[in-house]
Amino acid sequence: MENAQCTVMNNKKLIVLMIAGLFLAACGGAKNVGNSAVAVPMRVVTDDLGRQVTIPVKVTRVVSLAPNLTENIFAVGAGDRLVGVTTFCNYPEQAKAIAKIGDTMTPNMESIIALKPDVVFVSTASQIEAFMKTLEANGIAVYVTNPNSLDGVLDNLQKLGDILGTTEKAGQLVPDLKRRIGDIWSKVESEKKVRVFVQISREPLFTVGKQSFLTTILEKAGAESVTKDVESAYPKLSKETASALNPEVIILSESDDNKEPNDAFKNSPAVKNGRIYKVNADLLSRPGPRLVDALEQIAKDLHPEKFR
Repeated sequence: MENAQCTVMNNKKLIVLMIAGLFLAACGGAKNVGNSAVAVPMRVVTDDLGRQVTIPVKVTRVVSLAPNLTENIFAVGAGDRLVGVTTFCNYPEQAKAIAKIGDTMTPNMESIIALKPDVVFVSTASQIEAFMKTLEANGIAVYVTNPNSLDGVLDNLQKLGDILGTTEKAGQLVPDLKRRIGDIWSKVESEKKVRVFVQISREPLFTVGKQSFLTTILEKAGAESVTKDVESAYPKLSKETASALNPEVIILSESDDNKEPNDAFKNSPAVKNGRIYKVNADLLSRPGPRLVDALEQIAKDLHPEKFR
């Protein structure tokens, strides 16, 4: 009888251990600390590509593969989680001291893996397909962001706060950005929309299209992009196509090779009336909090009488 009871008890213990093992597997397994295995609670989040991504409940080590993502992670109060960034990540100042893992387009996989990040954040503006499988094969989660509107940028900031456990900071940042956007819009919403061309690069001539978040920035600044119906985010235009657009204003994404309008616009109202405005390329090209600074600058350039 005693042997039978012992067998029953041992079987119960075995079942409990099996259930615990299944639970740990469902939670993503365990990490070894000394000679002990410690369960790491996991959860599933959905990125901007609709992918289900399994990450630790508490994310402590992060790599960013885009300058805007580095800015955003600092903005939501999680800059101390960054263990690796690209050579292009130059803002805020603290980002310059973080280990570099190569540039945005060709990151060093060995360096990233050696940093043991919980999550690698990437932008679809990067060539992610080539290295995503390598990271995931090494048990490193890859989270993709792809905002195509101003609202999408704000949503991404809120999601970052949730993923990184800084919801309070993100909950302060996002409403403040929305307030600033609302203040700008209240000044320009009744004004006649200015027809604007955004020149991303002079040669070859690139601009913004339907799928770019910058198209919505122009709308909030009291403008209308003359390329708002062009498919893709950043289309390349021929000079013939560009010359027919006749923009009233040209906005240059200011960089060393993009300081003047393309010759295609020499007869446009924008050039004839001297309505050429420059916006710092980092402000204009990075979907993050500083987009609101760009929005404010553009709105003031287009409707100066409303901001006196």
